[in-house]
Amino acid sequence: MTEMNENNFNDIRSPEENPGDQTRKAPEKPNSSSKRWGTLIGMGAVFGLVAGGVMWGVNTIGSQVYPQRQIAATETLSAADSSAGSQNSSGNQSGDSSSSASTEDKGSVAAVAKNAMPSVVTISTLSVEEMRSFFGGTQQFEVEGAGTGVIVGTNDTELLIATNNHVVEGARSLSVGFIDETTAAGEIKGTDVNNDLAVVAVKLSDIPDETMDQIKVAVIGDSDDLVLGEQVVAIGNALGYGQSVTSGYVSALNRDLTLTDESGNTINSTGLIQTDAAINPGNSGGALLNMKGELIGINEAKTGSTNGTSVDNIGFAIPIDKAESSLKELMNLPTREKVGEDQASFLGIQGQTVPSDVTQLYGIPGGVIVASVTEDGPAANAGVLQGDIITAFDGRSVASMEQLQDTLQYYAAGETVTITVQRRDDKGSYQSVSLSIILGSAKEANQSSSQSN
Repeated sequence: MTEMNENNFNDIRSPEENPGDQTRKAPEKPNSSSKRWGTLIGMGAVFGLVAGGVMWGVNTIGSQVYPQRQIAATETLSAADSSAGSQNSSGNQSGDSSSSASTEDKGSVAAVAKNAMPSVVTISTLSVEEMRSFFGGTQQFEVEGAGTGVIVGTNDTELLIATNNHVVEGARSLSVGFIDETTAAGEIKGTDVNNDLAVVAVKLSDIPDETMDQIKVAVIGDSDDLVLGEQVVAIGNALGYGQSVTSGYVSALNRDLTLTDESGNTINSTGLIQTDAAINPGNSGGALLNMKGELIGINEAKTGSTNGTSVDNIGFAIPIDKAESSLKELMNLPTREKVGEDQASFLGIQGQTVPSDVTQLYGIPGGVIVASVTEDGPAANAGVLQGDIITAFDGRSVASMEQLQDTLQYYAAGETVTITVQRRDDKGSYQSVSLSIILGSAKEANQSSSQSN
């Protein structure tokens, strides 16, 4: 079995390679109210949205797997066998379809799916939505959602799974389902809002030995080598029913799309792979594979039309060569869990999300603009100024005030973190500034506020 090291994403490439964004309509999600990402892009996940935020577990990153918990990589199917087992666009085996052996030829859709399925997982989420009641006010409802993930690595304590940010955004809890239908709790290790990527961690100690023997780490391919008309296979948790397999071709390359989520955050997805392999709600975060069984994309979105009619066979995936650097960083982040009320922290600012239309019209960076700074508060002492735009917190991208508030729930008072702000200079340009801030105590701040009142 192959030993994985999350500090080097290239370690999960195939042995041969490593010897040592336009607006679209969102699909409706099952078991929840209809959500939309703009008017045309349909996100391929089924998920419940609340204000952006992230959750992390308690384990620290290690560099190698304990011998008794090693996970093998999926195989790379040979190019010669791939041509022998090619299929047509409908997914039917060319040649004698009556032969049961033909469907197992290396390089066939059946063989690619069988080989890759141990590396693909289902992701079930539980989130909370607020809805206005008939009598005024709002009510909160728990919403279940579903998406997909791909096992891309391990460390000494965790299994690491790549998915889309919009699959896990706002989730209060996560459940990961494996090929043998066992499940384990997952935690969001880190998110990259701007590239719609996330990494989910599952403790190895929570995974049964029998399951460990069946799951595998996906072998990474080279999406830069893709050509128009090349056959691909998509695997994902379509409609939340469980893993399904579709096949098609690379329809176009380097597609640029503008995605707008429920919180108003705008994501400019560039360089996407367009495919006619069916991408449906629940497929987001799943695997797009070449005919060698290598992971060459993370499925992200499907397309609808402006007049409400269905548009088939136009789906999009994030190329793995584009996602690789972001996933590597997320895989190496320390995981965290929510702190108790006695340890709750605060920044000492009043802020608001920079609207996407303001970003587009005036070129103002997306993030949280600081409306005011509390005198002698943590932010003021760190040098944060009114008008600064917070774009990152402890290495994690910040796209909205809600996300920043939720992120703070995982940091204790007294911790020192680095925040990144965009600050306007005398010429009207924005410059990136990194500031070190010691988080204050929310409990003490609330006590001080009530005493002053």
